[in-house]
Amino acid sequence: MSPIAIGLALLALFALGIPIAISLAGTAALSMHASGIPLQALVQRMFAALDSFPLTAIPFFILAGALMEASGISRRLINFAQALVGRATGGLGLVTVVSAMFFAAISGSSAATTAAIGGTLIPAMAQRGFPRPFATSVQAVSGELGVIIPPSIPMIIFALTAGVPVSIGSLFIAGVVPGLLIGASLMLTVHVICRLRGYGQAAPRGAPGLGEPAGLLRSFRDALLPLLLPVIILGGIYGGIFTPTEAAAVAVFFALFVGAAVYRTLTPARLLAALRASLLSTVVILVIISAASVFGWVLTANRIPEMIARFFISLSDDPAVFLLLVNAFLLIVGMFLETGAAITIVAPILTPVAMKLGIDPVHFGIIMIVNLAVGMTTPPVGVNLFVACQVAGLRIEQILKSMLPFYAVLLADIALVTYLPQISLWLPRALG
Repeated sequence: MSPIAIGLALLALFALGIPIAISLAGTAALSMHASGIPLQALVQRMFAALDSFPLTAIPFFILAGALMEASGISRRLINFAQALVGRATGGLGLVTVVSAMFFAAISGSSAATTAAIGGTLIPAMAQRGFPRPFATSVQAVSGELGVIIPPSIPMIIFALTAGVPVSIGSLFIAGVVPGLLIGASLMLTVHVICRLRGYGQAAPRGAPGLGEPAGLLRSFRDALLPLLLPVIILGGIYGGIFTPTEAAAVAVFFALFVGAAVYRTLTPARLLAALRASLLSTVVILVIISAASVFGWVLTANRIPEMIARFFISLSDDPAVFLLLVNAFLLIVGMFLETGAAITIVAPILTPVAMKLGIDPVHFGIIMIVNLAVGMTTPPVGVNLFVACQVAGLRIEQILKSMLPFYAVLLADIALVTYLPQISLWLPRALG
């Protein structure tokens, strides 16, 4: 089956609205059948893709985030964020970004961050006088921090599928500074827009826990245990105490302990709901990974990665030009493919090419994840847009105008992360 036929078959299935995993596996099955390969190999390859111990970190991190959310952790993080920035101009907009940064350090998932924070803050922003489309836009772009600030599920997927040795721990550490940079740029954008348009007056002086030292200390104390989780995870991994998979298991036990024994808010009903939600999320992600893996095997068998690599190098062997082309390519891919599937397909193709051009694979991984995170906020397949609009009761087209300033800022962030590698590599090298 020719590369063009494979591409057309995949696009046709996407156009018909077939789920991503089925589209990938179906295209692989068509190619294997055309090549005379028994279809039993399809199932074998899909199973083999999941036969990986590091891959078990994904369901553990998903479960840890679900347990934290079920325990009411998001409310505590929001209260602390309010105490920090709630009195500034556009306070609740800033609270949305800061809360997303806090929850991102727990969940590892963009959609989970958007849902957990948005369910509380989008209605609150609307009540405080923010236009609902703007409030929804702030939540959608803030949610992307869930996959940039560690722990990050896409970082685990990249490390396992890049085709070159990449440390999950190094990727986690490398995501800290870019995540803080993007979070700060979003906060500045929200503040400027609110000041220019008069959105979100400062919180009333009598509001509990806002702006007063005692209130700040109280909210910090309430949020201290959740805030310790990323410290335990990153410190344990980089300190050599446990592997990323073991860190994920530690996160689950920590979440159970905090929710059930300390806060006592994790009731049996909430525990069951968290287990159900994490199971569904895990199944979706793992099925996509297995289908994308067998699709990648078909691409490799047809030498398509080699063709793509030669194409990129033929355009230019200048690393700066290569990264510019990759950024444009990834932004387009992110508009149409789910992040896990996109990484599984694209990472093993482009990462070896990047290494040949002298680009650090950890830096390249962060570039890829930041680009694809922006794809979560762009139509037609932006998961953050769907989640935020569902919470707000709006249609996607109703918030696109409000999204435009944030798109400009995110593109500037991508340029900084791409062409200033020290943003990503300074912290891993300093700790190494």
